[in-house]
Amino acid sequence: MTREIILQARGLKKYYGRGETQVRALDGVDLDIERSKFTAIIGTSGSGKSTLLNMLGGLDTPSAGSIKVGNTELASLNSEQATIFRRKQIGFVFQNYNLVPVLNVWENIIFPISLDGRKPDKKFILQIVSLLGLEKKLESLPGSLSGGQQQRVAIARALASKPSIILADEPTGNLDSKTSDDVIGLLKMTSQEFDQTIVMITHNPEIAAMADRVIRIEDGQIVMQ
Repeated sequence: MTREIILQARGLKKYYGRGETQVRALDGVDLDIERSKFTAIIGTSGSGKSTLLNMLGGLDTPSAGSIKVGNTELASLNSEQATIFRRKQIGFVFQNYNLVPVLNVWENIIFPISLDGRKPDKKFILQIVSLLGLEKKLESLPGSLSGGQQQRVAIARALASKPSIILADEPTGNLDSKTSDDVIGLLKMTSQEFDQTIVMITHNPEIAAMADRVIRIEDGQIVMQ
């Protein structure tokens, strides 16, 4: 069976500052991510994993190297094109949820789609909502939800626009161990159900062990993959 690479990084570098104070957040990363797989990137604080995730999602630009999503080279896109590309192709799940406090759960889920002026696929989104157990919370504001429920809303929002890739930044960092296991289980289940590629960063080896593949990064370089 042929491996299909959906996300590719070559010679990726991100340097801050110059001379003796220079910080090499990424120092020459080569990486292939396979379509429809759940990949965990693990490393200690300051290892470069968050920087790598931001680069892969086009939220930051590298000092050197290239990133390819499908057949698209991110560097070939201008700022506006990159924003539209991210909204359509990449879903983000953040540690602090990033929900809009004045919008209810349903409005938060469809928010990125409405930014593009697109019509949400209601049937598909209700399927996600059901899978994540949010049916009774659609009219609730984020402030009335538990941390686990808010993270489920963030996952639903990331999945709703049918992106080919989900990038998750420490999605269980603010959750207890039971809720963490539930959230990772849901991520795995939804990736299989909707054939989506997930790349998740974590500092927790037990969480990483639930992924199909584990990559370790230290001092801005991949040391295991």
